[in-house]
Amino acid sequence: MTETTYLEAIRQGIWEEMERDDRVFLIGEDIGALGGPFRVTEGMQARFGAERVIDTPISEQAIVGAAAGAAHMGLRPVCEMQFIDFIACAYDMLTNYVATARYRAGLRTPLVVRGPSGGYVRGGPFHSQNPEAAFLHTPGLKIVCPATARDAKGLIKAAIRDEDPVLFFEHKYLYRRVKEELGDGEEILTPIGQARIARGGTDLTIVTWSAMVWKALEAAERLAVEDGLSVEVLDLRSLLPLDEAAIVASVRKTSRVLVAHEDTRTGGVAGEIIARINELAFEWLDAPARRVAAHDVPLPYAPTLEDFVLPQTDDLVAACRWLATY
Repeated sequence: MTETTYLEAIRQGIWEEMERDDRVFLIGEDIGALGGPFRVTEGMQARFGAERVIDTPISEQAIVGAAAGAAHMGLRPVCEMQFIDFIACAYDMLTNYVATARYRAGLRTPLVVRGPSGGYVRGGPFHSQNPEAAFLHTPGLKIVCPATARDAKGLIKAAIRDEDPVLFFEHKYLYRRVKEELGDGEEILTPIGQARIARGGTDLTIVTWSAMVWKALEAAERLAVEDGLSVEVLDLRSLLPLDEAAIVASVRKTSRVLVAHEDTRTGGVAGEIIARINELAFEWLDAPARRVAAHDVPLPYAPTLEDFVLPQTDDLVAACRWLATY
């Protein structure tokens, strides 16, 4: 067993898939000699060559468009966005073309778009976004948001092997902070669309994903010690497809639910999840389903302002206490 960071787990997963399948190739800005801004692809061009680790001009639309064409021809491209914020530059290509290619023309498009997402790193408005909600209503895409090193590795491998286009949002706050012992040479493959119970509980459920899982776990521990509450934390891992069965099962067990995410509140994924809970498990609720999310403003650079805008452990604790006493 080797202690492995979240970043290294992603790196291992990509490396292993490139070794396993010579149809896999990487494409993005500065991913070759530089190894990417966070060094996820460091050493890969030297190992696999410039034809399989391709440096591109600064054009996210061109990166995804080239990858789509390659995928149609039988290859399995992995596109890197230097920061996931700039996936917006490829929005048209992803939503109007890539997501519809199989439906429109029967074109296989097995590609992955991956990149660092999220805040808590003082990155300001251009390097801190969580754009998953912008793609949630686009049929044909899959969305993956791992919270642990094991899932980061298992889900990037599953994404590369998937026959549909996958958006892989890897949280940069977790890159070197989250570590986990992974077996040397262990094959880790995590199914897309299956949630996991990060912490079992009976009194209340927190539904969340990505870096917010760790704040939910902190909140659950505080509530156990200070209030005697047994809080279940459900890590969705994937947003498309969404594991409705796991959400409903947890709500039926605890009868109280909080949905927490780092993205802004208005139009956020929490609204969709709460709507489905009301449709599928309303009769099991002993309190209204609540949500905790970021304020509806661009993310500030200033540490004090970023801390105010983004959800913190205290916010989750306060919301859970409200639910528990409703």
